Amino acid sequence: MRKLRVFNGITIDGYFTDLEGDMSWAHDHQDAEWAAFSAENAGGDVAFLFGRKTYDMTKSYWPTPQARETAPEVAKAMNSRKKLVFSRTLTQATWSNTELLKGDPVAEVRKLKQESGPDLLIFGSGTIVAPLAEAGLVDEFELVLNPRALGRGRTIFEGVKKTLCFKLMKTRPFKNGNVVLWYEPTA
Repeated sequence: MRKLRVFNGITIDGYFTDLEGDMSWAHDHQDAEWAAFSAENAGGDVAFLFGRKTYDMTKSYWPTPQARETAPEVAKAMNSRKKLVFSRTLTQATWSNTELLKGDPVAEVRKLKQESGPDLLIFGSGTIVAPLAEAGLVDEFELVLNPRALGRGRTIFEGVKKTLCFKLMKTRPFKNGNVVLWYEPTA
């Protein structure tokens, strides 16, 4: 069975975006150590899952010459791997290797996890994480705790109606102030 992981940056006060949807703050702490981790983390065989907003944001950057120059390993992974985007409004997905999914994310992911293929990775999407986590479909959360507070914004668990509990699997601090936290859901 395929696994579903979530990789998302959050602030110390728990937000993944500000109220306007901006998450540019997540990229302010770049250094050689973080770049090496990002390149290493881009390895492995996964298919990316996106909501429409994150899909639009990522497809506007990763195919560019700037992305290929700044983070070549990550750009290669983002552009070559299979991408699945949940959207009720898009009529077509134009980024290479992208499939558009119109159905309910919970039902679609339940079906995807039963199929053969690479593991699934949600890369930054906010609207699909909460319903998938609440349905018990997320196997691991890899959260990048960023050393800043926004004061207000959106959480990745926005809309969850029940308490979700997690077990900390490991941590990794970085000199730039980021700390990566790996969590596994508990029953």
